[in-house]
Amino acid sequence: QVQLVESGGGVVQAGGSLRLSCAASGRTFSRDSMGWFRQAPGKEREVVAVVNWNGYSRYYLDSVKGRFTISRDNTQNTWYLQMNSLKPEDTAVYYCAARTRGGLAYVSSEYDYWGQGTQVTVSS
Repeated sequence: QVQLVESGGGVVQAGGSLRLSCAASGRTFSRDSMGWFRQAPGKEREVVAVVNWNGYSRYYLDSVKGRFTISRDNTQNTWYLQMNSLKPEDTAVYYCAARTRGGLAYVSSEYDYWGQGTQVTVSS
């Protein structure tokens, strides 16, 4: 059974940092793209960052560029989202997702496996 498990969420003051992790089990994703998405109350799920299988191609939502960094460790089947200079508008449930169809994608329907989500709350 494939599982993606996020960790690292929490409550932080504006300007602070958090590092989210996504640990996969049940299959290897070393040749697959993965993404981080978020969903705030009353809003649609949006892509935050995407990375290809070897880490050389990355995409970021405009509002997080320069503040967030996506990375992966294929030896550990784990991916990360380093979030710095957090703002109250970053408050959301964050999800990691894996895409096994090849290439990068920026919408949730293009991803095949999902974690359960981790809450990030940024206080002002």
